[in-house]
Amino acid sequence: MLLSRSFFSRRVNNVLSTFERRMCSSNYHDPQGYQIPYSTESKMIKSSPERIPCYRVIDLLGKVVPNAVVPQIETETLLNIQKKMIMVRSMDNVLYDAQRQGRISFYMTSTGEEGATVASAAALSFDDPVFTQYREQGVLMWRGFTLDQFTNQCFSNALDPGKGRQMPVHYGAPDLNFHFVSSPLSTQIPHAVGAAYAIKLESKFTNKKICSVVYFGEGAASEGDFHAALNFAGTLKVPCLFICRNNGYAISTPVKDQYAGDGIAIRALGYDVAAFRVDGNDPIAVYDVIRRAREYAVENNLPVLVECMSYRVGHHSTSDDSTRYRSVNDIEDFRNKNDPIKRLGGYLKDQGVWTDEEQANLFADSRKSVVEATKRAETASQTPLRELLRDVYDEDLPHLKQQQEDLKQHVAKYKSQYEKMLKQKMTKMDLSL
Repeated sequence: MLLSRSFFSRRVNNVLSTFERRMCSSNYHDPQGYQIPYSTESKMIKSSPERIPCYRVIDLLGKVVPNAVVPQIETETLLNIQKKMIMVRSMDNVLYDAQRQGRISFYMTSTGEEGATVASAAALSFDDPVFTQYREQGVLMWRGFTLDQFTNQCFSNALDPGKGRQMPVHYGAPDLNFHFVSSPLSTQIPHAVGAAYAIKLESKFTNKKICSVVYFGEGAASEGDFHAALNFAGTLKVPCLFICRNNGYAISTPVKDQYAGDGIAIRALGYDVAAFRVDGNDPIAVYDVIRRAREYAVENNLPVLVECMSYRVGHHSTSDDSTRYRSVNDIEDFRNKNDPIKRLGGYLKDQGVWTDEEQANLFADSRKSVVEATKRAETASQTPLRELLRDVYDEDLPHLKQQQEDLKQHVAKYKSQYEKMLKQKMTKMDLSL
């Protein structure tokens, strides 16, 4: 078909007129459809108009903050949160001591951050897949992971699902929708967004109302994976709940040396992701915010980030001495004045459903339970030696066969020494290959 010159002229004029209309408009329309207003003033934006406030319901003594509206939460739920926080604290204390005694190789406590982990877990659905960092034992305990399962993993015995190949505190429980912990920072964040995208696609064929949940520290938010994940979540519009534990330190680096902006919550807005900021040591406020954030994510198929402001009372890990970069007075000040267990305990006492005696007894009983589980894990059989070279390839390759033969000769040569060592440790291991 032969097109005339006048046809092209009309087409060009139409395109130009459309372009001119857009350019003459008071708003700029970008390809995504967003409208950005034009301005005749060249203005440098140096900061947000105001800092994001931190939501709080109870003060440091457990008293309701003036003008605060206490959210509707079942008393039984609050009592269970309190009990789980005490159990997590007791477990951390015992296993930390076990590492110091040389009985396990490594440990990380969540002391001071139990409110952010246990209370948030209580507000989730058990069907929500959870991806964590390495300080969320409270989440896993809330879902039903037993003391024996915790200690078996830390002692790397034959009952450990990871067969003793992973560091202590790198838990996982597929039956509890809890993905295995991975050491590298932030890798779990894009994984959670991928899971959320799968949930969104599946929601077209199912009636499941769930979201993906990911936990991380503020230090992890400095990794590129965090930003890539937020960008994917905001762009793909997926039901993903990001829970940041801002505990003040990325190992030895304080927040003042990590970022200059208004924390982590403000970053979400740059990716068109909704955000909350909450007092992470106020279990009531944490539960309320996570419940609302989860509802928003599930009902709208959209991501949301919650920044829990807390404090890491313990060392980063058993490989760290935090008194080299912060004062003991600072640590003790937070331990004594801003403890989530003391704060929720104070509130529950005011409600007439909790006493100091109950709390003291629960600390004693929980410690006893952890010590007993530790003894069982320590004396259980170790993972058979033959498992060392399995589960990497689907068949024995030549180099694996050679390694197995070398190992077999080594064990045969020093078998008596290995047997002596196992006897000293009061445990057993199948040395056959």
